[in-house]
Amino acid sequence: MARVRIVTDSACDLTDQLATANGIVIVPLSIRFGDEELVDRRDLGAEEFWKRCASSPTLPETSAPPPGAFQSVFEAARDDGCDAVVCVTISAALSSGTHQSAVTAAGAMSDFDVRVVDTRTVTMGQGLVALAAAEAAASGADAGAISDLAAEVALRTRVYGAIDTLEHLQRGGRIGAARAMLGSMLSIKPVIQVSNGMVAEESKQRTRSRCLEYLAGKVRAAAPLERLAVCDGAAPDLDKFLGLLDGVEVQHGLLTVELGPVVGTHTGPGTIGVCYELPA
Repeated sequence: MARVRIVTDSACDLTDQLATANGIVIVPLSIRFGDEELVDRRDLGAEEFWKRCASSPTLPETSAPPPGAFQSVFEAARDDGCDAVVCVTISAALSSGTHQSAVTAAGAMSDFDVRVVDTRTVTMGQGLVALAAAEAAASGADAGAISDLAAEVALRTRVYGAIDTLEHLQRGGRIGAARAMLGSMLSIKPVIQVSNGMVAEESKQRTRSRCLEYLAGKVRAAAPLERLAVCDGAAPDLDKFLGLLDGVEVQHGLLTVELGPVVGTHTGPGTIGVCYELPA
């Protein structure tokens, strides 16, 4: 029976408890507020991040982990007696630096089998892929089978988000200032999705309530589901949204996590994300 360690990066938004329970190792990205650089999870948790966002005059930025951060985790797995590592990363189209660091580190492990999978997604879409990979690893699957499974699960994973304000998308260069101003004037609440590895606008809703109802409707229409997660980006109406999902059939149960600094930097407070895996 193969012993394979699953590694991912902190854009996955898995809680530390979920990661530990499933034997998943998380390599952190870093968050910058002006000249101050903080390592995700070690120096800055989700709760403190959202407090800083509310008071900081500058928009935070993210930076990828260096190859050495991945390599040290790969070496630890080898030294711990593992047969291989499968590393599932944030979409390379969203953070080429993070994915490339993992690939570079894998290439440096000439004496050890490391497979890197671009999940083509982010937040708990990436997290659900890591959980599926960890489940396969726990059953004794080898690295080839696990990496193939991770790539296949990624294709069945959907990620949508309700964004409360266009300000962060505009300040981060994702949309133009005129469009953001128009959206604000019209009280437009955009729904975004991860498509082809990139974040794109999926639709526009005229009120926050409609936005949440629309998202819940997409989940209900896709059920029954393999896995389902809701990501809370300092959203005051999270409980309302969870109530809209009551009774949705999901094989592995509903997971609720905090939207972390890596994704929250670009979406801003008030974001609710929903990530689900369609059945095979």
